[in-house]
Amino acid sequence: MEQQIARMQKHLAEVPDMFRDRGEEETARRPAPGKWSAKEILGHLCDSAINNLARFVRAQTEQPYALIPYQQDEWVKAQAYQARPADEIVQLWSSLNRSVVAVMAAMPPAACEHACILADGTTVSLRWLMEDYVAHMEHHLGQLSRQLGQG
Repeated sequence: MEQQIARMQKHLAEVPDMFRDRGEEETARRPAPGKWSAKEILGHLCDSAINNLARFVRAQTEQPYALIPYQQDEWVKAQAYQARPADEIVQLWSSLNRSVVAVMAAMPPAACEHACILADGTTVSLRWLMEDYVAHMEHHLGQLSRQLGQG
């Protein structure tokens, strides 16, 4: 987990800078109809953190742990990220992911091999789930970088 933790710590340092000195208009701009704005992409990553933080904790004690999927578009709408200040979303994302890092760092090595059952019935390890979480985050951070003209 050391690699994932290091990658997350790097993102925790960099993401606030991506939004620094960006106006609300710029962070709320949607690149195309039906596409998320920068605020909504980061909000989606907050929703992902909310769901995965709970998964990472529960998978340590509930064996096997069956993941409960969530409807990402509906979560983004329900959280109203588009109408919220960008700095508020950045703070939420940062706080949630500091908690994810703390859970990863405190996890006993044996727990990394606990079974997690995905919605399609596939069984993966908790380690795989955490690695996938970081990869998913990095995918969306790449989108953010391009959308905000930094990539």
